[in-house]
Amino acid sequence: MTEQSSQTVVLTGAAGGMGRAITEALIDSGRRVVLVDRDARALRELAATGGDKVFPIELDISNAKAVDRLPDAIPDHFRPVGVLINNAGHDIGGRTRFDIGSADDWSSIIQTNLIGLMRVTRAILPGMVQRDAGHIVNISSINAVRIVPDMAAYSASKAGVHMFTETLRGELAETAIRVTELQPGLTRTNIILTRYRGDTQKEKDYFDQFRMALDPADIARSIVFALDQPAHVQIAEMMILPVNRY
Repeated sequence: MTEQSSQTVVLTGAAGGMGRAITEALIDSGRRVVLVDRDARALRELAATGGDKVFPIELDISNAKAVDRLPDAIPDHFRPVGVLINNAGHDIGGRTRFDIGSADDWSSIIQTNLIGLMRVTRAILPGMVQRDAGHIVNISSINAVRIVPDMAAYSASKAGVHMFTETLRGELAETAIRVTELQPGLTRTNIILTRYRGDTQKEKDYFDQFRMALDPADIARSIVFALDQPAHVQIAEMMILPVNRY
């Protein structure tokens, strides 16, 4: 087992569909995972499958004070943190024209997808800088770089993640810390179901529009690929699409 593959990873949004696939891939690669999610029940269920390879922390990343306490909540045997994967995000109330949608919905999207991501990074990054070692992986979206009507708030949040990641990489260029952005296309995760507040028919209708979609395992495999590169190699940006999309 290499030093990289034995790292501890902090993973936000761990209990969702994407997070579960990422967790499984990380454990299979020999890594330990600090599972961070606001869904206590789903978090407990996931943690029960990981044994001593995982440690769960219930946390809403939009809660600033709780995020500040995150490093202290990580037990000694899961330190130091070698990788942070910012996966948490949502689009609740999305796929709605901006002037019709709720201001509270788009504010919540920005708070979680962008500000929460930045706060978690700010909490974990100083330890990496002190050790001059680490890897930040931010999950954005093709929405970060492409216009998708009726997704103004979500796309703005992901465009913010894109620019934050680019800028962070520049700021850390004189360190050994790597910074990676993944831009997944359409993926079969529960983000669509939560977008429509549990309406399974709307979820089905949405996916039925498309011939093909990615699976969460496709994204998880891509993350492990980026993590497993030699220390001098940085996968800066990776866009992942189903073959019938462009």
